[in-house]
Amino acid sequence: MGPDGRKGHGLIGYGIEMYNPLCAYSCRAVFSMSALNCSTMMGMEGMEGMADMAMAETSPECYATDDAFLQSMAYCISAKCTDLSKWKLEKYWKDNIVGTAPVQPDPKSTYQETLSNITSPPTEAMTSGDALNKTMLVDEEGYLQNWNAMGSFEKAEGIHEKYSIVIIMTCFILPIALSFLRFVPFPGWLVTRFNAWIIDPPLWGTKHKEPLAGGLGLMPTRGQSLFIAYILIINLILSAAGYSSAQPNAWTPDDTQSEIMTLVANRVGVISFANIPLLLLYSSRNNILFWVTDWSHSTFLLLHRWVAGVASIQAILHSILYLRLKLEAGTHAEESKLPYWYWGIIATLAMAILLPTSIMYFRQKAYELFLAWHVALSILTIVGCYYHILLRFAHQWGYESWIYTAMAVWGFDRIMRMLRMARNGLRTATITKIDDDYVRVDIPSVAATGHAYLYFPTLTWRVWENHPFSVASAVSPQSGARKPRSLGDEESAAAGKDEVKVSTASPSSTNGHTHVPAKLGLTFFLRGQGGLTRLLSSRSTLPVLVESSYGTHADTSDTPRLVCIIGGIGITAVLPYLHSHPGSSKLYWGVRSEGIVNAIDDEMLRSVDKEVFVGHRMNIREVLKEEIAYAGEGGVTVLVSGPDGMADEARVVVSEIGRKGKVNVRLVDEAFSW
Repeated sequence: MGPDGRKGHGLIGYGIEMYNPLCAYSCRAVFSMSALNCSTMMGMEGMEGMADMAMAETSPECYATDDAFLQSMAYCISAKCTDLSKWKLEKYWKDNIVGTAPVQPDPKSTYQETLSNITSPPTEAMTSGDALNKTMLVDEEGYLQNWNAMGSFEKAEGIHEKYSIVIIMTCFILPIALSFLRFVPFPGWLVTRFNAWIIDPPLWGTKHKEPLAGGLGLMPTRGQSLFIAYILIINLILSAAGYSSAQPNAWTPDDTQSEIMTLVANRVGVISFANIPLLLLYSSRNNILFWVTDWSHSTFLLLHRWVAGVASIQAILHSILYLRLKLEAGTHAEESKLPYWYWGIIATLAMAILLPTSIMYFRQKAYELFLAWHVALSILTIVGCYYHILLRFAHQWGYESWIYTAMAVWGFDRIMRMLRMARNGLRTATITKIDDDYVRVDIPSVAATGHAYLYFPTLTWRVWENHPFSVASAVSPQSGARKPRSLGDEESAAAGKDEVKVSTASPSSTNGHTHVPAKLGLTFFLRGQGGLTRLLSSRSTLPVLVESSYGTHADTSDTPRLVCIIGGIGITAVLPYLHSHPGSSKLYWGVRSEGIVNAIDDEMLRSVDKEVFVGHRMNIREVLKEEIAYAGEGGVTVLVSGPDGMADEARVVVSEIGRKGKVNVRLVDEAFSW
């Protein structure tokens, strides 16, 4: 199990074999404990009475040429490996009789030649600890102990890898399978009630987007909770099941507790490794699951945190168990000085620190600091895990394959980010301050849908800083085009009241304005919340990098009616829905001030039936009850995008309506989640 073995390819049980054939490895384990005639005795001066084997060092050249060792091994193999073909025995002999180093001498004779050189069968069994200076029989007790130790260990390691594959594959495939259920033509009433009872509501209470008390995190929905429960249960069961003892055991003689504890420590360590690429996949922007499922980025970020928590707990348990094992064995003082040991401690500490420092309170209070800290500790975790394995086992057993997979997931995401930016190139953004709350950003000659990540490399010293924003428009008016329509005198007066209802003109009514062709360009509306947006409001133009496009829009064509419950800047996320929905639609838009209303181009909301609430909190329950009361037979899609409280209230009301089952209703949540 040392770091001097040959490089393996794959995983144990899946391309890598540890002790095959077990009978031959068991023979060698017994005979290699004895000193040979060509062994070097270390530190024997003045130490009479010490066992030879304890102070003997045997080189590969010694094993390759010592007749007593070679013939004893050949005889043991012929007696114990009776069911194996000659070619397999010859292969083991050539590759492993001398040792398992990457570079080593060949034995001086083949297995068959060595066996034929035995003139008379040995009659004396080797006694453990005695020198091996003639052809001898294997010590049967020692043979059984090593057979049990190596055989049960390899079997257990294969189970570790199998269970790890089960976890990572099911956590990858299940989202796809569950998401594909949307293509099954279930009755509308059944889908409505299923979502209202099982999928959409918060697991407990009425909060989902709003943080829990103390900013510890978010309450998952019932649907999210079901998958989180699967992640927890499958990790718990596969971390705890499938252990068996094999005594007598050469590695843990008469100590079943240490034997099982070692297997448990290895199991949770391997599964922790397997969870790392999964948690990175869930958190990445270029997650392949986005392309084949209808699950949101917010859902995958939530799953990322739970998988990260599971992997961290497994790593901590792995470290605690091995600490106890080494302390009980009396080897901790020496072991803890080895590089592999402290790299493992570094990785475990990094994961342990990430847990409490990633709670929502810190993410919201100092997001940029959190992000830099999070990335730094994550990199330290990956590096620590890699060197922990490299320095302990080199590349023999494939444990590093999980780290390579994690690196590949991380690297793919970063490469795709750079390619998305490179495709758009460096642009110049025009910044328009709308009012104290909102800023408009126009970027010419760039196309995108959904949302994009914007980098402003000259705005701060943190050139890597970027944020996601919904694309409000993918066209920009040319010079001479009609400017965004402001509220008229009557509308301005009404804006001072609690509520104002705005009716747009028909598409054919131009009010005397002349339209000119629009050109390619992106428009974003940002709400000033300090940090980046506060700095932007003081600039008129500046360089920008656009990483796009991200996100897909839910298909709302299965219902004839679309009702949008929107708050503030959330309008940018729903504009594509309003423009593409084939049936009727109604927009309910609540804003703190009329600046954002004035800034939205008439083209963006032309022909949209809307009610705008300025400085007044709309009664979402009454709005939805009224809409549902007039809903047609085909049902209603309720789309919500806005502040956390608004999104949660709409979720609760839609779920209540859906549980009654009087009308088919569907919730689409476009609200941003931490």
